[in-house]
Amino acid sequence: MKRIKKIVAAVLISALIIPGFARAEVSKEANVSAKSAILIEQETGRVLLSKNEHEKLRIASITKIMTAILAIESGQLDEEVTVSSRAVYTEGSSVYLQPGEKIKLRELVYGLMLRSGNDAAVAIAEHVGGSLEGFVYKMNQKAEEIGMSHSEFANPHGLDDHENHYSTAYDMALLMKYAMKRPEFAEISGTEVHKSPNPSEKWDRVWKNKNKLLTSLYEYCTGGKTGYTKRAKRTLVTTASKDGLNLIAVTINAGDDWNDHISMYEHGFNEYDLYKIKGKGVIKSLDHPYYENKAFIQRDVFYPLTEEEKKSLRTEVNLLKPDKSWKDPEKAPSLVGRMKVMVGEEPVLNIPIYYENGQMEKPEVSLWESVKRLFFALAGAGTDG
Repeated sequence: MKRIKKIVAAVLISALIIPGFARAEVSKEANVSAKSAILIEQETGRVLLSKNEHEKLRIASITKIMTAILAIESGQLDEEVTVSSRAVYTEGSSVYLQPGEKIKLRELVYGLMLRSGNDAAVAIAEHVGGSLEGFVYKMNQKAEEIGMSHSEFANPHGLDDHENHYSTAYDMALLMKYAMKRPEFAEISGTEVHKSPNPSEKWDRVWKNKNKLLTSLYEYCTGGKTGYTKRAKRTLVTTASKDGLNLIAVTINAGDDWNDHISMYEHGFNEYDLYKIKGKGVIKSLDHPYYENKAFIQRDVFYPLTEEEKKSLRTEVNLLKPDKSWKDPEKAPSLVGRMKVMVGEEPVLNIPIYYENGQMEKPEVSLWESVKRLFFALAGAGTDG
């Protein structure tokens, strides 16, 4: 029963607040060399371009985005890692760690993201997960938490040593959207050159980012991760920002990934603006006097729109019918409704509406109860069915 309640709560909260991705039917097919591709707006997750975005494919070293975010979220970035022989002798790309070397976890994440070090990936996994296998378990836990429903991880680096290691362009965009909310990840991902201490030599290691969009090809690129194996072919996840619009591009199995990303970004920046739909604060001109100057939203509402879409933009406000017991404002619930944002007839966002009851920080009922009551009230039913 508890599990059912948690599932229903998650569904209700996602429906009433803000979906991770806007509906896919607003997107256009990407004209790219890649077998699978997607372009999304970073804040709302709106899909702007896509091509076979749900096809399960090998992903090579863009796997390391997940490895990096788990390292960052471990809270251990300043801890020293003792590098094992297993890590050192991992095949493929390397930052040339030495057996028994002690190096901070933070430095390993730089080596992982900039130079795609497979040795760094295994060293991170063993330290953060307790073992390689323990870390893989954490990877799949995080994927489930983020909503990566068509992905499975079997290693921390993306090598072709497991058949059950795959993802989709959509899921990888979802992962990058999540990761970019972490300042440490955004900083490391966007670093062009990093110097790392080298205990066995008199000079520092110097790692230049392999992401050519960031280092030379595209002025608006802000970060990303490259990948390649013989079976996966070229894979690439990048981010770019221009005029306040932040985008994420993913390509998998691409013959010309640099130009694929540039063309997708140019489409996004040319066609869309991050449009301010509603400012945070009190919602005015509501039908019921009870809510006048008392109902509000907590944040500014933005959404990427074309000029044509702006003409069909509209909002709908749905509020609970005030109860007699609410005569005392402190007895009113904190969460009282939602603002639905529509582009034409297409719903794209649901924004929670709160009531100024003097106890926003400590509502009388749990979040689960608040959302459940609101859902059933708006649906025209009581909480008892």
